[in-house]
Amino acid sequence: MFIKHLSLAHFRNYETAEVELQKGVNLFVGPNGQGKTNLAEAIRYLSTLSSHRVAGYIPMIKQGAAQAVVRALASFDDRDVLLELELNRDTPNKVRVNKSPAQKVRDILGYVNSVTFAPEDLDIIKRDPSNRRAFIDELVVQVWPRFAGVYGDYERVLKQRNTLLKTARQTGAKGSALSTLDAWDQSLVAYGSEIIAARVDLIERLRPHLFAAYQSIAIANNEPKILIKSSLLSATIAHYLDEEANFATAEFEVNQAEFLNTGDRAEIEELFRLKLQSVRNKELERGITLVGPHRDDLVLLLGSLPAKGYASHGESWSYALALRLASIALLRAETRSGDPILILDDVFAELDAGRRERLAQMVKENEQVLITAAVAEDIPKDLIATVFHVKAGVVTSGE
Repeated sequence: MFIKHLSLAHFRNYETAEVELQKGVNLFVGPNGQGKTNLAEAIRYLSTLSSHRVAGYIPMIKQGAAQAVVRALASFDDRDVLLELELNRDTPNKVRVNKSPAQKVRDILGYVNSVTFAPEDLDIIKRDPSNRRAFIDELVVQVWPRFAGVYGDYERVLKQRNTLLKTARQTGAKGSALSTLDAWDQSLVAYGSEIIAARVDLIERLRPHLFAAYQSIAIANNEPKILIKSSLLSATIAHYLDEEANFATAEFEVNQAEFLNTGDRAEIEELFRLKLQSVRNKELERGITLVGPHRDDLVLLLGSLPAKGYASHGESWSYALALRLASIALLRAETRSGDPILILDDVFAELDAGRRERLAQMVKENEQVLITAAVAEDIPKDLIATVFHVKAGVVTSGE
C-alpha cells in the first residue's frame, strides 16, 4: 500500500498543498513549525481517524476556515482508490470513496493503513494507562475496521450510564432508576466484552512480532511482554481512579491475579457482570462507572519487570519503537492493504547513532515511508529516495 498523491485544503497551516509521493522513503525536511508534521498527521488521520497530537479534529481545520479537506490517491496491487475526507467545523464530517459518498465517516477505514512513530510514543511506556489503551485500540481498529463502531457504541453507553449514576448520586434515586441502570449494564457488558476480547486477541497476534522487533533494535537481550491489567479482576478499585499510578515491583508480584488470561467472550461477559454487581454501591457513591475496558491498562514488561518505572531512557525508546515495528508486521500479515505506510515523525534526532542505523536498515524495505526532520543530516543518506522541502505551509520537491 502506498499513496501516490496527497492533496490538502485548509488543513492546519496549509491553504492548499499538492504532493506527489513516491514509493520508498519520502523525506520532508525544514525548520520546526513549518508544517512537516501536519502532512504526516493528515495521512495518519485518513487511515485511523485519530491524531497523535490532539484528541479531536477541530484543531486540524485552518483558523478562519469552515472546513478542511484531505484527499489521497492510494494504490494497492495496481488498483487505485481516491479517498476524500471533509472535516467540518459546524456540520457533520463527510467521506467519499472514488467520488461516491459513504454512509459513515468510519467507512473510510481499511483502505489505507499507517503506523506512526513519534516522540510522543515514549508516553506509551512511561505515562498514563490512557496512552497504552489508545495504542492498542488504534491497532484493533486498523486490523478490524468494524470496531470503530463498537468503540463508538461503548462510549455512547458509558456516557449515558455515567449520567444516570451522577443523577442517582445527587437525588438518591432507587427503584425504577436502578432498573434503568440494569438495562444500561447489559449494553455496557456486551460492547465492553467485545472490546476486551479483541484486545486479548490482538495482543496474542502482536506478541511474536514484538519479540522479533525488540531483539533486532535493542542492545540488551530482554524479552518484551504485554499483559492486560483488568478492572474486571481487581480486588480494589483504588488503582483505576488514579491514572498516574505506578507499578511497583511489590504490587506487580502481589496482584498477578489481576492480569486477564482469557479471550473467551462468554467468560469475559460473566466476569464483567459479576464485577458490576459487586461495585454497584461504590459506583452510586461516586457517580461514575468504575469497571470496563476504559479502566484497564496494559503492563509492558522487559524480562520480569514493568518497563514503566524500570526501563532506562534508551530501553524505553527501544520498546516504543518495537511496538510500532511490530504493528507494521501485524498489519502486513493481517490486513488486505498489506504493507502499511510508515510515518517517522521527527524521531531520528532523538535516537543515538546505533538505534538510528538499525532503524534505517529495518524500514528501508517498507513499500512507503514518510520521514519528517529538521535537517537532512539526521537521516542516513542511503535511506532517502525523495526529498521535499517544507517552509511556511509550502511544499517543494528537490535535493
